[in-house]
Amino acid sequence: MKLLPLFLRRPIEAVYERRLAATLVGVPRPQHVGIMVDGNRRWARKAGHTDVREGYRAGGAKVTTFLGWCTAAGIEHVTLFMLSDDNLGRPAEELGPLIEVIEETVRDITAEGRDWEVRAIGSLDMLPGTSARVLKEATAATTGRGGLKVDVAVGYGGRREIVDAVRSAFEEHIAAGGDPAELVARFGIDDISRHLYSPVADHTDFIIRTSGEQRLSGFLLWQSAYAEMHWVDCYWPAFRHVDFLRALRSYANRERRFGK
Repeated sequence: MKLLPLFLRRPIEAVYERRLAATLVGVPRPQHVGIMVDGNRRWARKAGHTDVREGYRAGGAKVTTFLGWCTAAGIEHVTLFMLSDDNLGRPAEELGPLIEVIEETVRDITAEGRDWEVRAIGSLDMLPGTSARVLKEATAATTGRGGLKVDVAVGYGGRREIVDAVRSAFEEHIAAGGDPAELVARFGIDDISRHLYSPVADHTDFIIRTSGEQRLSGFLLWQSAYAEMHWVDCYWPAFRHVDFLRALRSYANRERRFGK
């Protein structure tokens, strides 16, 4: 069947989107959503761009739109996976433009007038040049805004985060004059949860990954113990509001057992 012309498809999609949104009124929805913004380079190639930076730019622009959707949906916390610690090994000519787009995106979502409290999490000190300072300064201006909490994961790795959390717990204990052996004897789940990059994010309800890939790739390994997963076939720049609403519908239809 041939695709409908665009001038017919848009009104039909708009009607479907309104009906879909209506089905979500009063149903369970996640409080903390992790989103893996994957497929920017593949989107650029599929769209005919010879420069993959066009994919990064389109993906960066989609972040602001997505956070608006989350705010409207009443979601409290979003973690954006924008750059893994493994990605830091990419060639400089590829990594540089990507980090520039991340910096531009963070400046945008932290701009005055936004009601989002933003933090950059990950191994920021491993970033090249002045990127860590740029991200820290931009996000510091959002402290106390009180709106949607947004963690931007840059140079992030879930295994590294757990290691850093354990190290931080011991450093804090020793600095307070405690005996390391005593901490070892009582060390538990809460000791790690309290020392994660974003301590309030020790529980994640829902993780979405675009691009059709079906793996976590080290994202929120500790926090995702009982998270629901949702895989989307489209690339991140092509992720639509209707795709987001479908994801929320999928979450609402699941019976969460938490191992019981």
